[in-house]
Amino acid sequence: MQPQRRTRAEMIEETRAKLVAAARIAFASQGFAHTSMDDFTAAAGLTRGALYHHFGNKEGLLLAVIEQIEAEVGDHLQAVSDAAPSPWEGFRRRCRTYLELALEPEIRRIILQDARAIFGDVPQAAQSVGIAALQTSLDGLIAEGVVAPLHTNVTARMIYGAVTEASFWIAEPEGDQEARLEQALEGLERLLGGLLIH
Repeated sequence: MQPQRRTRAEMIEETRAKLVAAARIAFASQGFAHTSMDDFTAAAGLTRGALYHHFGNKEGLLLAVIEQIEAEVGDHLQAVSDAAPSPWEGFRRRCRTYLELALEPEIRRIILQDARAIFGDVPQAAQSVGIAALQTSLDGLIAEGVVAPLHTNVTARMIYGAVTEASFWIAEPEGDQEARLEQALEGLERLLGGLLIH
């Protein structure tokens, strides 16, 4: 029996996945600016032409890597939240974990340093997903009487902005990143504590 032939769509998806995987390793270890397109396309067994065909340019490939990492981060944050003993603790741990991820080398380099240097901010799609998750949690916490009634969309945006900016600060290459994380976590606890009905 002959092996089943792959469709064109499957071949395209396989090529894209190879490029993203190779780029992700290269960007994390060398940084975006110092990554040679020829080196990582060769590592993937592909050509520079394949990169241009599928992603347009190196920045397009970086965006695809960012989207993949952001999706993984979102899944991880949801798992952390779901595993918590209460909805409030899930919300709290979700925010704390986001800050702690700023010390992960791949996230620090690709998302918090290179992405900001190239694009100026977190991609809009990732922001929307993060804000929506926080808003859903806040809606539930208000319904349960844990958090005082407030405008959840605005509050979710404010918390997202605070946590994201703190993550960029933690990830800065100079200085003590662990000390900055501790300071950010302390600030976060005070910020979130103000939401509770006492």
